Amino acid sequence: MTKSLEGKHSEYYEAILQLRHVSQGVIDFTEEEIQRRGLSVVKVIELKTGLDYYLSDNNLTKTLGRRLQDKFGGEFLVTAKLHTKKKDKNLYRLTVLFRQTPFQKGDLVARGGEEYRVVTLGKEIILQHEKTGKKIHLKYAEMKKIKKIE
Repeated sequence: MTKSLEGKHSEYYEAILQLRHVSQGVIDFTEEEIQRRGLSVVKVIELKTGLDYYLSDNNLTKTLGRRLQDKFGGEFLVTAKLHTKKKDKNLYRLTVLFRQTPFQKGDLVARGGEEYRVVTLGKEIILQHEKTGKKIHLKYAEMKKIKKIE
């Protein structure tokens, strides 16, 4: 899976894409996008909660994280850590986290003892109250307070 980068060490990476609690569909989509965009994969680490992909390009990795959120709905978070300085320029390593929601668009969910229908999973979660029809907008940080009703 490792493809060497022109003039770069074989272990060189700029970003880590962390996939947490994701479906096989998310993994398949991620690997297809990595191939399609020509991203080099230095290594993949399998964890109990997901996968870490060590990738060759900060910008493409960030774009991939956004695409995952748009397509599957979930938490998308980017953090940067100063890696080194080169010719008076700060070089950062990004960590891009994607955590998939345990519910999908159209699912019936409970939040605060009330029942809602999941309307949208995009930049935020939009729920519609089952009885009143009132919509609420939530950040992905609040997704732990939402439980899917089977």
